[in-house]
Amino acid sequence: MDAFFASIEQRDNPDFRGKPLAVGYSGPRGVVAAASYEARKYGVHSALASKTALRKCPHLIFVMPHFDVYKSVSRQIMEIFHEYTDLVEPLSLDEAFLDVTENHKNIASATQIAQEIKHKITETVGLTASAGVSFNKFLAKIASDYNKPNGLFVVKPKDAGQFVEKLEIEKFFGVGKVTAERMHQLSIKTGADLKQWSEEGLVANFGKAGHMYYLNARAIDNRPVESFRERKSVSSENTFDHDIDNYEELLPELNKAAQDVIHYITKKDFKGKTVTLKIKYADFKVITRSRTFPTPVTDYETITKAGYELLQLVDLSPKVRLLGLGVKNNEVEIGWSDDTQLRINFKEEESKE
Repeated sequence: MDAFFASIEQRDNPDFRGKPLAVGYSGPRGVVAAASYEARKYGVHSALASKTALRKCPHLIFVMPHFDVYKSVSRQIMEIFHEYTDLVEPLSLDEAFLDVTENHKNIASATQIAQEIKHKITETVGLTASAGVSFNKFLAKIASDYNKPNGLFVVKPKDAGQFVEKLEIEKFFGVGKVTAERMHQLSIKTGADLKQWSEEGLVANFGKAGHMYYLNARAIDNRPVESFRERKSVSSENTFDHDIDNYEELLPELNKAAQDVIHYITKKDFKGKTVTLKIKYADFKVITRSRTFPTPVTDYETITKAGYELLQLVDLSPKVRLLGLGVKNNEVEIGWSDDTQLRINFKEEESKE
């Protein structure tokens, strides 16, 4: 979807249309959750500190999020996807992979299906969507970001090699800011540069992700579209109004995070054995500490006690900006859900007003 949260707010409030808008909390410790395309022209984007966003765009409109509305719209969009195929793999509230090789309407053209879906989304929920069409997930994901908003981009098999070679390395799946900087140090700036490296060399420099980089540089991605994805972790975190350097102030925040995590675990019958504490310091340095149990963590007392013990291992002298607590199922490293953490952050902010 195109600027999903912000577009919904503009759809539902005519006064916001055509104006730079950010979904988030405008306070001194706030963070932008989503930005309209009008705001993006000023350099405002998601995860940007609210005070920085206001410096870039002084007339920026801030709106508190309405996650219940976003989730409702998301369900409508997913229902449209399922009209065409059962092979729908959601990535977030507003993004999914679809395998339409065989589809319910027996349409031979994936491009035609994408056009129909885009049209139905606009008719049903009043929003625009961008689509990427290709023969694997890696290429389809990249293609979906082209020609936004309301775009449709197709990468055909005969064009895939040349398309990937011209890509900036930042466009590759799994290449974030830190990895991109490391690649630049190795003179890897495009897909063509990446393709010059052996698989062994990439693994030596980037670990297991090197296997994926090697394949992607050759336009290869053998991952199937999975209609069911087991959740690997659940987490909760909160950014504080002021930096904290004592355990007494952090313990109530740890308790809140534990309550949120256990609520989800109980509601969804989630099974995970590893408790992880996440700390972000005032200088934005992030550390984690973990403890693994022989059996799944299912009660508040266990996760809270583990959190307390892990917190004792943390140096508080740099002062703490953010605290998070999570449980994972030990199959993959813990991932922090933007939806969860934003919901909790805004819930805390709203309770103070």
